[in-house]
Amino acid sequence: MEKPDSPRRLVFIATEDWFFASHFLPMARAAVAMGLEVSVVARVRDHADIIAATGARVVPFEAERSSLNPMAAGYAAGQLAAILKALKPDIVHCIALRSILVGGTAAAMAGISARVFAVTGLGLIGARQDQIGRTGRFALRALIRGPLASRRTRFLFENPDDALALGLDPSDRTVTIVGGAGIDTASYAPQPLPAQPPLRIALVARMLWSKGIDTAVEAVRLARRNGAAGELSLYGAPDPGNRRAIPEATLREWSGEGIVWHGATRDVPSVWAGHHVACLPSRGGEGLPRSLLEAASCGRACLTTDVPGCRALVRDGIEGLLVPPGDASALAEALTRLAADPALVARMGEAARARIETGGFTEAAVTDATCRLWRDLLDE
Repeated sequence: MEKPDSPRRLVFIATEDWFFASHFLPMARAAVAMGLEVSVVARVRDHADIIAATGARVVPFEAERSSLNPMAAGYAAGQLAAILKALKPDIVHCIALRSILVGGTAAAMAGISARVFAVTGLGLIGARQDQIGRTGRFALRALIRGPLASRRTRFLFENPDDALALGLDPSDRTVTIVGGAGIDTASYAPQPLPAQPPLRIALVARMLWSKGIDTAVEAVRLARRNGAAGELSLYGAPDPGNRRAIPEATLREWSGEGIVWHGATRDVPSVWAGHHVACLPSRGGEGLPRSLLEAASCGRACLTTDVPGCRALVRDGIEGLLVPPGDASALAEALTRLAADPALVARMGEAARARIETGGFTEAAVTDATCRLWRDLLDE
């Protein structure tokens, strides 16, 4: 591709600056390294400087993220369209469902045809299997593949199940499947397993009901009552902007009987150095959970649920164990099995690290795939 006289422009649209900073800084760096002029449009709180350090410009955009209400989304799209007209991007890269709905509408209003819709999970719409969930997925499919899409729209998914749920073929040229946000394997390196017993289990996530925190708590209590030597550490804070947040009072009440809530942590590798197993009993709606990527990269067995995203990384009996969502008894049985077999825990941890290194889940693999997508759009 011949270098243009002026830099080509890429605009990321994200819900929150912390979300972009925690997951997508490598993408911003890769875009800057390509010679693109990069802007990140998001609600700004405490992470603007971290994003700006990549070489990207940070553009504040206040929009409520807790609802997909069409009227609110339409109002936000009008505001965002004005921002996009001023920035004049060649590509708009929308991250997560609300950003896709608002950003896709704004890009159409601003006349920007090159759009990347990065689906980081289907959330409650994907997790629900009732009529509400089915209706939501149908409406989302109609929007994303209909009025929000252009001939130059590309779709970026973190697991093939989500592509299929929206009626897209994962092998189609407009669809790219990547290993989540990717993981830096040097920063998340394996450490020796601590002595066992007890089996030390950690759950690192936002403290949301949708993450199955309550299922993990119940399962550990069941396993301990049945004689298994296991302890559960919860790391994470409630997300006040999410209506599925677990109240702090509830988290404190759960502490005891081998369960401790530690709050948020800034040193995830140290968490895995002191634990044997990662547990994430998600109820669904995941893209590809970063907590599982980090744990697997650190060489830890993963105990999770058989839902999209989680099963894209963890294969039952290889990198860990899969159980049905919301099934505390099945989770307790799996914990009991791991507590009784330290050699199995070690083998699964080794397999999990190998899966990260060779399965397309590294930071380099994800950014390379994304850069190819951008180049293809710029070359059209």
